[in-house]
Amino acid sequence: MAARMATLQSSGTKRPTGARVRGPAPEALPLSPGEVAFLRSFVQGSIMITETRQRLRSRWGMCERHAIGALAAEAAWRHGYLHGPAILYADLMDRAVRSFGARGPALRRQLRYRLRERGPCLICELGFGPQSEGFIAPDVLAAGRDPAYLREFVRSTEPHWADSVCGTCAGDGAVPRCRVHLLEALRAGAAVDLSAQRALVERIGRQMERFSRSFGWEERGTETPADRAALVSAPGWYGGWGALLALARAG
Repeated sequence: MAARMATLQSSGTKRPTGARVRGPAPEALPLSPGEVAFLRSFVQGSIMITETRQRLRSRWGMCERHAIGALAAEAAWRHGYLHGPAILYADLMDRAVRSFGARGPALRRQLRYRLRERGPCLICELGFGPQSEGFIAPDVLAAGRDPAYLREFVRSTEPHWADSVCGTCAGDGAVPRCRVHLLEALRAGAAVDLSAQRALVERIGRQMERFSRSFGWEERGTETPADRAALVSAPGWYGGWGALLALARAG
């Protein structure tokens, strides 16, 4: 598996941007043994490889299936200790804030360019999907498929992320837009309140940065409940809210 990652990273092959697969919550479509086995190695160190981080940043992370599946698996394996995802999403939200750098009429054009995905989901590109086989201990596989820790995290922080939910994802017409639906609106020339979208992204970015720093020794325990909730708002913003909302309502 490590060799597979290294081959892809060293190839330098430019692949066309593909449409992201958006799916249900993890428990409705469990990750395959191959996906879980890959995520196990990913959590244990692959995410710290510089080129891996660069690929994730340029592609706005993973597809919705793998983003939520990875978050659920790490929450289960680390019993809710989410330092790795906090670092990743703080990095992605930093990119999001920078994407809103222009002012005036140039902003729409800039966002259409900057919010696009520059490649497919890293895990999908490696060939891992619902039918993938893999060698992994049964107890590790079961834990990696268990959404209980993530579901509890999502539900406990809901009062602090509810106002960030994309109105298109939720179907309620609320002002916030996830990156996917904001990009769709911009490409269609539809009216959208970019000041409100900028404020949303900047708020999630600040909260995500504080939550990430709170894992450090000098700033431990400084995060607020709203900062913790940013770990729900961030993947919801960049990949869509469907799976997260399903997870919050399941059971």
